[in-house]
Amino acid sequence: MNVIAPGMIWTDMLKSMPPAIVERMEKSLPFIVPLNKKGMPRTSPTWPLFLASDESSYITGQLVHCDGGMIM
Repeated sequence: MNVIAPGMIWTDMLKSMPPAIVERMEKSLPFIVPLNKKGMPRTSPTWPLFLASDESSYITGQLVHCDGGMIM
């Protein structure tokens, strides 16, 4: 079994959060995400396809972080 662990992905869900919190998150981005860019829904859509394909048949028991370097 393999697991994909996305970091903070900027989706429409953020629209329901108070603007002050979203603004604080944007300001702290350079300090918590080494790549200093937002994770967008289009950032990692191919990981599930790759892990479900025969090309990953020798990969097992992995936790794949897709978080811009937050967990290093």
